[in-house]
Amino acid sequence: MSRRPPWILLLPAVVGLAFLLLPLAGLLFRAPWSTIGTRLGRPEILDALRLSLVSATLATALCMVLGVPLAWMLARAAFPGRRLVRALVTVPLVLPPVVGGVALLLALGRQGLVGQWLARWFGVTLPFTTAGVVLAEAFVALPFLVISVEGALRAADLRYEDAAATLGASRWTIFHRVTLPLIAPGIGAGAVLCWARALGEFGATITFAGNFPGRTQTMPLAVYLALETDPQAAIVLSLVLFAVSVIVLTGLRGRWVS
Repeated sequence: MSRRPPWILLLPAVVGLAFLLLPLAGLLFRAPWSTIGTRLGRPEILDALRLSLVSATLATALCMVLGVPLAWMLARAAFPGRRLVRALVTVPLVLPPVVGGVALLLALGRQGLVGQWLARWFGVTLPFTTAGVVLAEAFVALPFLVISVEGALRAADLRYEDAAATLGASRWTIFHRVTLPLIAPGIGAGAVLCWARALGEFGATITFAGNFPGRTQTMPLAVYLALETDPQAAIVLSLVLFAVSVIVLTGLRGRWVS
């Protein structure tokens, strides 16, 4: 049964909705619709689009490889300090992205804790490279995948896994034949959120990988640069990111609202 909200709640609710929608309306209103196709076809914008899509996809793949086992460990394994580990995994959610970029530099930079040995032993330098973009995006996006998959694991019915174990299935067989199909929706939702977060990452990317066109300049970085030189191009790129956000949220709405 629907209830009529009291005016004392309705008024701030309407103001809050307007506060969220007004900037988006400004973006749509000021968009150069007549030249959007031409602007999207410019080489520098196409390079930023291509790099963003490729790096976000690679970052998501890296998060899948690392995040699913990590989520399983947090959901199913009992070990000392599990709460602390869970808290540390979620730190990038609240950590300012620029601070994340600085932390990556201190860890993986040429003089970093690990980066100095990578450079000395293997000749690998990660900062200000495309690989650095992928790592920066994966760092900020990984918690989204872990939280989603951990939630799916906790909600999964353990009786199916117990039945498979009773029938003699190995732990690996149970995991990839029973557990993974059960949590597939959670993995899918986490991967989509992870990809969208990686696509929109700015602070950690510009701090750790820089802003080099064709190599590390993703769409958010291109928007930042274009605001000073070509505001219309910045609006076009912002529209692309806005459209991706709407598509992602629309696709995941069924997991949030029943």
